[in-house]
Amino acid sequence: MSEPRGKKTHDDMWDSGTQGLITRIAVVAALAGLLFGFDTGVISGALDYIGDAFNLGDIGKSAVVSSVLLGAVVGSLVAMAIIDRIGRRRSLIASGAVFIVGSIASAVAPGVGALDIARLLLGVAIGISAVAAPMYITEIAPAARRGQLVSFFQLMITIGILVAYVNDEAFSSNGQWRWMLITGVAPAIVLLIGMRGLPESPRWFMLKGRDADARKVLEKVNPTEVESEMAEMRRGIDEEKSASFRELVQPVLRPALIVAVGLFIIQQFTGINTVIYYAPRIFKDAGFGAGSAAIWATVSVGVINVLATLGALALIDRVGRKPLLYTGLAGMAVSLSAIAVSSMLSSGGTITAADLVTVVAVWAFVAFFAISLGPIPWLMASELFPVGVRGKAASIATVVGWLGNLFISFTFLGLLDLIGESATFFSYAAVAVLGLVFVWFLVPETKGRTLEEIEEGFIARAKARLKD
Repeated sequence: MSEPRGKKTHDDMWDSGTQGLITRIAVVAALAGLLFGFDTGVISGALDYIGDAFNLGDIGKSAVVSSVLLGAVVGSLVAMAIIDRIGRRRSLIASGAVFIVGSIASAVAPGVGALDIARLLLGVAIGISAVAAPMYITEIAPAARRGQLVSFFQLMITIGILVAYVNDEAFSSNGQWRWMLITGVAPAIVLLIGMRGLPESPRWFMLKGRDADARKVLEKVNPTEVESEMAEMRRGIDEEKSASFRELVQPVLRPALIVAVGLFIIQQFTGINTVIYYAPRIFKDAGFGAGSAAIWATVSVGVINVLATLGALALIDRVGRKPLLYTGLAGMAVSLSAIAVSSMLSSGGTITAADLVTVVAVWAFVAFFAISLGPIPWLMASELFPVGVRGKAASIATVVGWLGNLFISFTFLGLLDLIGESATFFSYAAVAVLGLVFVWFLVPETKGRTLEEIEEGFIARAKARLKD
């Protein structure tokens, strides 16, 4: 039955009454995503200049890149310890403060040791914000807009990487790497100030037994469904209190954990962050020279990443998770193989057709990643598990992802020297092929299904396997 003419629908009422606050919450919290992307991407343009300033070899450069990833592992674990104790909002405020300290410390570092410690601090901030920001947006947004707002946070990560590349180019003429690094202070200050005026998550208030405070927040962000939201949160919280890590390794939930962790392992071991962190090196080896030319080629990677992520947000609920994973992994395998072959044919001097193939293949690789392994592991880690263990399971998968990122980033330059560029990228292509097999046999399709339907289906299949 159609709505009477002139009568407001539920969405109309929500939009007219709460859109301003919800938009403000999403924009400010998403700045954590922009900082995430900026501080992981900015090192790509600064690394050669830092290497020259401190006389670093490949191991020293790898340590500068990898220190932020080690910090992110620590930060993810810290987040799980503090996020329920001090709240989602205060956790984001804390991460903003650490972002500021880390950015300033990295920019004024007198030596490589101090720089590594500063970037370790930035990693801690990234790890905390990567857990706190999506959770904060998810818990404070009405269900009708929750997916869109959380996906916007993911988009901001890619925008942050692009901003980092453009920032690097702006300061590349004189090798001003300290200015490249300190620029991250500006969005961190905006995040810190912006979060101070926002409400806490109503779910956290209920975790602390502060139902009246939770009700006040819901009256601002979802006034038409306060009672139903309160009842739903109360049920979920009751289930979470009885959950434990031990449940995740039991036979019923183990298949879901294998899928979540496996997707993050494949995500990292296909080598995406070698392109994000070392793109200038790749393009320099392809004949684009050092400095500005290589950085501008790297900027193109950031643009492709943003555009393809926008495409993923439009397709993921229409096409489905598995078709996008098949398309992305197949495309990544072909693109990585093309990079490997073109690197064998490159002369390393004047730009040749093989060098142009390298550029196009890198663009294709990033695009195929962005529509598949970019968003889907994060999404499925939150879809596959019962609410009582969902946060713990996502934490485990996230830590595995950061550890994989750390390993790949630290070993990339060494692999180039040990086995060569061609063999390195062929090895990443082999992981993509193995990923296709993994998705075919183990990953379920979750498109169009409620979280309860996904949970029931996964558990039912696991129980059926146990009976057999």
